[in-house]
Amino acid sequence: MEITSVTVRKFEREGNRMKGIATLVIDNAFAIHDIRIIEGDNGLFIAMPSRKTATGEYKDIAHPINTDVRNMFQNAILEEYNKTTEED
Repeated sequence: MEITSVTVRKFEREGNRMKGIATLVIDNAFAIHDIRIIEGDNGLFIAMPSRKTATGEYKDIAHPINTDVRNMFQNAILEEYNKTTEED
């Protein structure tokens, strides 16, 4: 599996922990939209797209099954986020 494209749209809202939204493309064949970039207590991390259930819980719509893939996604997205930040 290869990440073939990462697009980041960052936000400039003071006091908002959400710093941007990313789209990730895998093998030029599968896209995941609306991956949130969040400023946590220990730095930036990603949150996969989710929806609210009837009980008020949020469930991921799509997500990596293992830590290695999650780290691959997060590293690629945060690398692109940092490039975008440097360009400003």
